[in-house]
Amino acid sequence: MPAWAPDLRRLTCLPGLVLGAALAVFGPPGQAQTSDLVSDDALRVCADPAGDPASMQDGSGYENALAELVGEKLGLPVQYTWYPMATGFIRNTLKVGKCDVVMGYAQGHELVLNTNHYMTSTYVLVVPEGDLSGVTQLSDEALKGRRIGVIAGSPPANHMARYGLIGGAKPYNLVVDRRYESPAQVMLDDLATGAIDAAVIWGPIGGSLAKRDHPELKVIPLLNEAAFPKLFYRITMGVRQGEKVWQRKLNSLIRRNQSEINALLADAGVPLVRDMGDGMLEVTQ
Repeated sequence: MPAWAPDLRRLTCLPGLVLGAALAVFGPPGQAQTSDLVSDDALRVCADPAGDPASMQDGSGYENALAELVGEKLGLPVQYTWYPMATGFIRNTLKVGKCDVVMGYAQGHELVLNTNHYMTSTYVLVVPEGDLSGVTQLSDEALKGRRIGVIAGSPPANHMARYGLIGGAKPYNLVVDRRYESPAQVMLDDLATGAIDAAVIWGPIGGSLAKRDHPELKVIPLLNEAAFPKLFYRITMGVRQGEKVWQRKLNSLIRRNQSEINALLADAGVPLVRDMGDGMLEVTQ
């Protein structure tokens, strides 16, 4: 599974692959989705048991905290269906009615019906305090010749290639089983020990891990990369296709409790940016 989730699989799959997967799971366009499987007795969450720092079976992830908040607002206890965030995740959880919501899914993904987004975040540059602390763009000359960690195949790698940074980069695996391997954690550990000079990573992962495990590192949101691909993404909750009533209920909950959600995420170390990725979101805690 991607260590920078919710990302390459959720965000940047080739359109043809995504369409094929959607047809296999939900049927051809125009086929009505009339299921009414949403539980009235519990908030049933589909989640990765080892998606640190977002989702953890011990309840320590920020998505776990978000689920508890949603359950509290709905007056429902939280129940989990655990399944690795990999091929078959939606098919074997949400699609078959074992659970009713995925707490973090990229806006616009065809495999789920997206709620309104509850956060916008961005990739970040993580560096030790020192001569790279003032860098805000991957085009900065200070990064030339530096050993930079990056998840292979992730969107920032395109920018790094454009600026001649890939030749000396250290790639970390994209698709892994997070129960046994965590490239994001390894990357930040390497940065802390000096094995690499900087790390480029999805902000909700890198920011949260740095705050918890490496507070000595500086997390710099990458807000100034104008070229394609974009580095900021809107994150929603995902529900079953056709469950419009459930979607609207969650949309209303998000709207009424957005400030509390923002505070929860910011406290976890998630960098929150404005909807168009043009600046940091001011969060009152």
